[in-house]
Amino acid sequence: MNKKVVIVGGVAGGASTAARLRRLDEQAEIIIFERDGYISFANCGLPYYVGETIVERENLILQTPEMMRNRFNIDARLHSEVVAVDGAQKKVTVKSADRGIYEETYDVLVLAPGAKPFIPPIAGVHSDKIYTLRNIPDADRIKAAVDQKQVRRAVVIGGGFIGVEMAENLCDRGIDVTLVEAAPHILMPFDDDMVPMAEKELEERGVRLILGDGVQSFAEQAAGETGEIEVALSSGTRLTAEMVILAIGVKPDVDFLKDSGLKFGPRGHLIVNEQMQTNLENVYAVGDAIQVIDFVNGSETAIPLAGPANKQGRVAADNICGIESFFRGSQGTSIIKIFELTGAVTGNNERTLRRLGIAYRVVHVHPNSHASYYPGASPIALKVIFDEKGKVLGAQAYGYDGVDKRIDVIATVIRMGGTVDDLKELELSYAPPYSSAKDPVNMAGFLAENLLAGRTDLFVTSEIDQIDREKAVLLDVRSELEYETGHIPGSVLLPLEVLRQRLDELDPAKEHWLYCRVGFRGYLAERILKQRGFKAKNLSGGYNSYEIAQYKAGGCNVNQPKQSNGGCRTTCDTACGQTTAAAGKTETKISAPANVSFDQHDRKLNACGLCCPGPLMQVKKCMDEMTPGQRLYVEASDPGFYKDIESWCQRTGNGLLNRSKDAGLIKALIQKGCMDDNMVQSPAQSGPSAPAKDNKTIVVFSGDLDKAIASFIIANGAASMGKKVTMFFTFWGLNILKKEDPQPVEKGFMDRMFSMMMPSHSKDLPLSKMNMMGMGAKMIRMVMQNKNVQSLEELIMAAMDQGIELVACQMSMDVMGIKAEELIDGVKIGGVGYYLGEAEDSNVNLFI
Repeated sequence: MNKKVVIVGGVAGGASTAARLRRLDEQAEIIIFERDGYISFANCGLPYYVGETIVERENLILQTPEMMRNRFNIDARLHSEVVAVDGAQKKVTVKSADRGIYEETYDVLVLAPGAKPFIPPIAGVHSDKIYTLRNIPDADRIKAAVDQKQVRRAVVIGGGFIGVEMAENLCDRGIDVTLVEAAPHILMPFDDDMVPMAEKELEERGVRLILGDGVQSFAEQAAGETGEIEVALSSGTRLTAEMVILAIGVKPDVDFLKDSGLKFGPRGHLIVNEQMQTNLENVYAVGDAIQVIDFVNGSETAIPLAGPANKQGRVAADNICGIESFFRGSQGTSIIKIFELTGAVTGNNERTLRRLGIAYRVVHVHPNSHASYYPGASPIALKVIFDEKGKVLGAQAYGYDGVDKRIDVIATVIRMGGTVDDLKELELSYAPPYSSAKDPVNMAGFLAENLLAGRTDLFVTSEIDQIDREKAVLLDVRSELEYETGHIPGSVLLPLEVLRQRLDELDPAKEHWLYCRVGFRGYLAERILKQRGFKAKNLSGGYNSYEIAQYKAGGCNVNQPKQSNGGCRTTCDTACGQTTAAAGKTETKISAPANVSFDQHDRKLNACGLCCPGPLMQVKKCMDEMTPGQRLYVEASDPGFYKDIESWCQRTGNGLLNRSKDAGLIKALIQKGCMDDNMVQSPAQSGPSAPAKDNKTIVVFSGDLDKAIASFIIANGAASMGKKVTMFFTFWGLNILKKEDPQPVEKGFMDRMFSMMMPSHSKDLPLSKMNMMGMGAKMIRMVMQNKNVQSLEELIMAAMDQGIELVACQMSMDVMGIKAEELIDGVKIGGVGYYLGEAEDSNVNLFI
């Protein structure tokens, strides 16, 4: 006898069940009831439709009732909601838009109702300015609001995958976005030492993050489509926007099944066995509404993902047709795009394993996505978690290229019950554009093997604060240049290259906690020390992992420039006075001419690692060899290059087509000469039409008190006459800008020596004449006070109040060992290019 199979719900679980059933049984009668108007659609693509990455709405629709009928002979009934199930009588009650309420019998019932957005019971939550995203009509409403209602600001509530994807896509539409998450971090599948990479990417791309703060209420500020909605947070912060996206999670959509006799789990999910059977005879369930087994640890869980739902539909169809098939559980393999960054995860994270009391070990590696000598290689942060026997329990990764295939490889190893030895032994495809001879997966396996074999002892960044400084020393084995660029506070520099020669400086009674950039040099140092009788351990992932874990997201970024309104771009009643959201974007694109494309005639310059003025010198050298119209693409790591290259192009008649900050690199596209009306920038004007050059620049080289006073008197006088004044402090003049009570700053030996020999702040400056071991400086200060003349410190404050630019030379700071933290607040840091640009517009240029 032919079976009559009724399926409640379409999309991944229901539609895949129906299609598999038809392939196995041509005679079965198959009916799908779908409450909404779409039987099968790409719900994972909805955020990208709102963001207009997916332009054609039709591309989201995978199957229509006509396609299901013509291709599969399946009766798909839209706008038909199943409101009750009678397991004893084997029938369902249907509420249909065109047929009213009626009953339909079945031989086999498959439940695929999915999940629905969780709506918290808080005041104002049902406002029409609050949106959820679960299906195509939801996406239509959001997109219509963005397209038609001039949405300028949006607040996304919830930092899960949907919340993050919506934040990105709204930001791509030019909307100022604030993302609010009640937990300490976004993206819960990732551990606390990995997820800051995603948070940093969001903030650098213009999304404001507020973490550890929940929503208390919503309130509409004005009636009508153009009104605003206020979001009140637990901290007292209040946000206003034209749109709120509520993405705080989902719950199983099973209210209609409460009186059916079906069994439910503790969080309301349908309980099924490995064959997708419920406790009722001939009733199966698949998709987001069911409880599944965690493949890694065997516990009961719920993982609402499209991939597992499709597999569950296949398993259900097999068993309905008499083919013994099993769903062994889900390991939660997921991936997310966060602007240019990719994050991926599989298996269990540390949080889950700690909760279940499962012992584990971890390793961190930071290899390149492919061979470093082949252009375009970018780092991957990869974390692998495993047990004491080496069985792989989980993995997480972030990067800009190659993340997906590494996590997929490790997910496969987990599914096969594999170990870190398998990671080590995998033979993976290699060519320089795609990988390295030792793939990142292999490298994680090598490190894990060394850890389990006792060849290395690892510690993680969270343990650094637990170091007993009486019994242990934190040792940085990188180069002096790397140490000066940034290091872990309290660490001692001892480069690997001289470690063997300086072993007598180490205390054999103490344990040495070692770190380098990514862990490899630390491991080499650990092997040297251990074989010489020292106690040592190495930081997993090195300083890279430390930097990731140290990033603190949330709130306003005080390093961002202020706006004219002095407030956050997403209105914030806490009045932080700093820009957020789109104002914080590190990428500043300057549109290139539409008729110019990058081709083989353009040149590339890698100026990374060079300090000012090195990058500019290399740019000039290249440009001198180029012909008008040719373009130069340059990458530099010197922070001052961002402003320098703009000034250089303006003054040399070359076109700056594009300038951006990306993953710590400053990138610029420059065209030699050939400026025209399509360029966003023109060379300096000359001749009768050129604007008058009436600015004033002062180079302050001297660190003498009397010369410093003279400099600021001249500068204040010029500013008071309405002139733009720039003071460029270099070498000894930098001492004028030092704070009186700076925070302690870690320095190398030579920098400490310089600091000891130089004045500590402006009140310690000597006179150029008649200093008399400091007495002359004290006398002139007393005379100035008696004659009611402003002190140097008062002159400095007056200058800043008048808008005089105080610029510290980046190169001189590096040479003198002066850190930015030692300078008074408000001082800019720039290079030679910035100064020359200002001098070009000046008719007075003093050197003091």
